[in-house]
Amino acid sequence: MNRSLTSRRLALAVPAAVGAFALAVVPAAATSTPAQIATSKTNGVAYLKSLQAADGSYAGSGLSNEWAFSAFAAAGTAVVDVAPGGDTTKNARTVYRNLLSTSGWPSASPVVTDYERGTLNAYAAGIDPARVSASRNLIANIYSYWQTAEPGYFGPSANFNGTVFAALALGGAKAQAGGARIPQALTNSLVARIRANQHNDGGWQYGKAEGNPTALATPGDIDMTGAAMAALCASGVPNTDTDVVQAKNFLKSKLVTTSGAFNSMYGVNTSSNGWAVAGLNACDINPQTGDFLTTAGKTPIDFLIANQYNPGGGFKYKPADTSPTAYASIDSLRAVASGGFTSAPPVPVTPGAPQWVAQSTFTSGTATKLALTVDDGAGGLKVCSVSFTPTGTTTTLGDVLNAATTAATPAGCVTSVTPSSGTGTITAVNGKANSGPNTWKVSVDGSAFAGAARNKVINVGDTIALRWGA
Repeated sequence: MNRSLTSRRLALAVPAAVGAFALAVVPAAATSTPAQIATSKTNGVAYLKSLQAADGSYAGSGLSNEWAFSAFAAAGTAVVDVAPGGDTTKNARTVYRNLLSTSGWPSASPVVTDYERGTLNAYAAGIDPARVSASRNLIANIYSYWQTAEPGYFGPSANFNGTVFAALALGGAKAQAGGARIPQALTNSLVARIRANQHNDGGWQYGKAEGNPTALATPGDIDMTGAAMAALCASGVPNTDTDVVQAKNFLKSKLVTTSGAFNSMYGVNTSSNGWAVAGLNACDINPQTGDFLTTAGKTPIDFLIANQYNPGGGFKYKPADTSPTAYASIDSLRAVASGGFTSAPPVPVTPGAPQWVAQSTFTSGTATKLALTVDDGAGGLKVCSVSFTPTGTTTTLGDVLNAATTAATPAGCVTSVTPSSGTGTITAVNGKANSGPNTWKVSVDGSAFAGAARNKVINVGDTIALRWGA
């Protein structure tokens, strides 16, 4: 994400509009009932609504609050329904979509976690991340950070966080119909890297550990363990998988009996608890029973709710704090509401507001990008973002592949395609030709693979996968 594990814990000033409302009485600790959880969600949503700026925004420069969208969605509140003073023209979804569509977003020197953050929160807000606008495709933006020399990593491998959140974004931000957006070959590559970075104690850390026995022997971190196990489960790994079970056992070993908190390397705090619980939630592991109900009758949810101001709704970062913070409140509410690191958008209550918004066609003359994978069927997977300028409201697979030969990031995704013009069947890609039943096939947005022809229609935001095989 676009914040280090330490910087995201910096206390943020409580907005003046929250005032005494946020600093009401903290409840006594007790095992959380469904009614208490429902109250926590209601009050937490109210607090996050108070963070909205007068112009409707949550995101801006520096450490911004757009992660509230993942918490809203988990709690059953549509982001389009969040509007300052009820002014629907300034609803949080529209304002965020407009921000993502600007050429200056996210910054002059973006990193992969910027686009992963955008994808997870756009999805939760009901914005198709591949179709934000005619020019903005967040999935293609993520693809551009594929590490050709270290397949499976996104962004510099030393920043393992970028690969974890690539899996969360690409696996969690489903197509609008609910199916997987990316091909299984790419998912498998991501999962393999996450597995290879699991520390000996079952946890993970922010940095790369793969291939380094010393790093693998160091203790894991509560936060990244929650994120990494969520990434595995978002990628289709079951919660009975050995690596997920080891992660669960790592978290169990860090549980504080008397409070239900996790003993983080940053000390006991709600943000770390929130990330750990988000990982458990994503893997459908109940954080209130079994391994996570202590002998003192406490759970991680108990700890979070015990550090929430009610009726104000904000959460402290640490128990000794005297005011709530934005990030602690976002991380905590998302966890209490049974969310992972993103959730499908709820159906809005605002009259006429759709559950999803998305660019419907290319805009002729407006430069854009598409996400492309090329799987040679022999373990060679290429991943890239293809830049081109459409000349109509749709384009063709042939035109996309031709553009990929000269305008792909990273380069080399497509070096040649046969035929190089016309409308017929594609017979070879990157020098590998069709052979008997093994031919080049294409899938779009997770659809079934079918014969690849140059004249196949490609629409704005399509995630394209080419695969050689039977």
